[in-house]
Amino acid sequence: MIETTVLNFLSGKLRVPVLAEVPRSPPGSFAVVEKTGGGRSTGLKQATVAVQSYGETLLQAARLDDDVVEAMAELATLTGVGACRLVRDYNFTDTANRRYRYQAVFEIVYY
Repeated sequence: MIETTVLNFLSGKLRVPVLAEVPRSPPGSFAVVEKTGGGRSTGLKQATVAVQSYGETLLQAARLDDDVVEAMAELATLTGVGACRLVRDYNFTDTANRRYRYQAVFEIVYY
């Protein structure tokens, strides 16, 4: 599963918890990995993966997002990952829960 690959990879690169979902009692800063789409073609798999970066301040969330983007640029060095491209990243503050967050969306090709 590409979600596990990204989760484990980012856990080794970032200084914050990297999770598959927002916990009930979230820490101040953390990242959440979510697969939002995917497909297959000629033996290759493709996935759209969103990484949400949470922070206690908007600046912390933005800095964590920047760290995520830099780390994900190296994802294709892993065996089984052919490419990783940043589609977009943006402020995605959770106004319902009053949590600062950014979201980075990536297209990943893997096998």
